[in-house]
Amino acid sequence: MSGILAAGSTGLSGLTLALIASLALGVASGLLGTFVVLRRESLFGDMLSHAVFPGVVAGFFLSGWLAREGWVENAKNPLVILFCALVAGVLGAVVVTVLGRTTRLKQDARLGIVLSVFFAGGIALFGFGQPAGVQGFLYGQTAAIDATDLRLMLGAAAIVGVAVLLFRRPLLVVSFDEGYAHNLGYPVTWLTLMFSVLLTMSVVVAMQAVGVVLVSAMLITPAATAHLMTDRFPRMMALSVLFTILASVGGTLLSGSVSDFAAGPVIALCATALFVAAYVFAPRYGLAARFWHDRGQRQRIQRENVLKDIYRVLEREGFPAEGATVGTFEAERRLDREGAERELKMLEDAGALIRRNGGERLVLSEEGWRQAARVVRNHRLWELYLTNEAAYQADHVHDDAEIVEHLLGEEAIQRLEAELGFPKTDPHGSPIPQPSAPPIHTTS
Repeated sequence: MSGILAAGSTGLSGLTLALIASLALGVASGLLGTFVVLRRESLFGDMLSHAVFPGVVAGFFLSGWLAREGWVENAKNPLVILFCALVAGVLGAVVVTVLGRTTRLKQDARLGIVLSVFFAGGIALFGFGQPAGVQGFLYGQTAAIDATDLRLMLGAAAIVGVAVLLFRRPLLVVSFDEGYAHNLGYPVTWLTLMFSVLLTMSVVVAMQAVGVVLVSAMLITPAATAHLMTDRFPRMMALSVLFTILASVGGTLLSGSVSDFAAGPVIALCATALFVAAYVFAPRYGLAARFWHDRGQRQRIQRENVLKDIYRVLEREGFPAEGATVGTFEAERRLDREGAERELKMLEDAGALIRRNGGERLVLSEEGWRQAARVVRNHRLWELYLTNEAAYQADHVHDDAEIVEHLLGEEAIQRLEAELGFPKTDPHGSPIPQPSAPPIHTTS
């Protein structure tokens, strides 16, 4: 690899270097961004991206001085810059921790203070000598990445990747519950410090591509996009890396084709475009999926309410074998004929209703009976639970039961029945039905 990169300093085009740097950015930012999102510390990543800036400026000054003294060959030595940025980033994280232990400030206030103070210090320090090359870190400049920078970026990405691979489980436990991690014997303080160092390295890598202001977008947006796509942590981590690479490569290619566009903003916009796509079309948490899920839930609840009312009509009439009339159904639902026909058509289409005598008699199918009896049982058991266990008055339980009846699953109902001693009637004396035993003839 070192031979390839050495040759690449003269043989690889600027676009090729930028694309390889995009891969490094994807690994470093994608992996650690997953933890940042899960830890709900998005502002912490933003704080680090600003806190390292004075270190970057100091690194340029120190590198220039070392070059003049003959200690290093390049006035822009990436190792010196990385070291100074790491010191500044870790110092920022330490200051946030110290403020949390010695003041009453909430985390967002502490992060905001450190972010603004460190970034202001970096801008002030930059004003002394304005060393050439700092603008690339401030605004992002993938075209300015050379083979030496690329070696550093690949090295940082490799360190991040190996560290996450080795310490994935401890870092994940600490991300969710530090107290539980303590109980398991994990060195939480050292793990947190290691995470801060790795995150600072990732921030420095991303800064060269997208700049200080937009680096938090590359840490947070792809990981947030992956979070919309899956609940599984390994898959989320892989998708976060993939989305970061896609955004980086896409932004680099787009900015290369339009010379007036800087790479950093275009990369961030590509990451945002991926997020918007996931926000709308994610299979479980996307807007479209939630729309269809909510629509299905509304239809199910409406269908269950109609079946429940048909059951009540049949119950009052003693479950006649010939079924209920359409007129009694209209009265129960307080509908005109047109509205009643729409609801009855919905049940017929679902296979829950059979119409006889020219459509004037309504009989529940076996499936319709099971659904109707289940929702009535849920309603009456919950009314009984509220009166027996929660000391509700019997005339105050109906509205609550109207909601809960659609939410209780079979397992919850069985536990509720056992807790109530398998009752036969509700607080009003009405029998609690069993879905498996229809009292009427249900075949056509």
